[in-house]
Amino acid sequence: RTVELMGTRDNAKNIDLSDVLPEEVEEKVKEAAEISMGTEISQEDIFNINHLCEQIVEIQEYRQQLYEYLKHRMVAVAPNLTILVGELVGARLISHAGSLLNLAKHPASTVQILGAEKALFKALKTKHDTPKYGLIYHASLVGQAGTKMKGKVSRMLAAKAALACRVDALGEETNTDLGMEHRAKLESRIRQLESGNITRISGTAKQSAKFDRHETKSEVVEYKAAADVTMPKKRTFGEEEGEAEKPAAKKIKVED
Repeated sequence: RTVELMGTRDNAKNIDLSDVLPEEVEEKVKEAAEISMGTEISQEDIFNINHLCEQIVEIQEYRQQLYEYLKHRMVAVAPNLTILVGELVGARLISHAGSLLNLAKHPASTVQILGAEKALFKALKTKHDTPKYGLIYHASLVGQAGTKMKGKVSRMLAAKAALACRVDALGEETNTDLGMEHRAKLESRIRQLESGNITRISGTAKQSAKFDRHETKSEVVEYKAAADVTMPKKRTFGEEEGEAEKPAAKKIKVED
């Protein structure tokens, strides 16, 4: 835009470039135009340069329009995924998988290395370490993490992104509560990892559980053979009167 407005360097003094450049940069450009040494440009060259400048400006405006369109479409189609990984990375993941439903069918381990298939198969073939991240590397959360933490953060982000994809693809509601909650958890976990306060997220219930000691009981109840008979016996009137109370089950003590 500056070249399109200025034309040749002879017009640098008389042209106001405040709409395109900030004041400091504008002063430096005008000073450089006075000092610069170069060959004279013919009218035909100026015409071609101006035409090229117009094309570049149009491409830049079209790129901005595409970005705005992509942002609105991603918020409408996959809002939770957009909150976690951003518009561009989310759109690349969906494009690579083929559709949002196909992406929702992938496990978190596949989402993590999606886009790095060549490196994965090469590592498997040569028996080297497999890649830790693919397209998800360009997400803002992975970029904020340190170099040593990028693998862990990409794994955690892929797990949450896989859940967000399934909610966006198969969920009936279109709210963004899940994405906001998962992003807050990831940010707090990244802060914990960077500060060095590593705490276990899972397995705390096993640590707090107390197992009772199994003790063998020394008393054994004697088996009653009469309990096998379920049919009641016929009794006479005289037997019922003279019948004494049945003795209780004997308990035999077993010495250790």
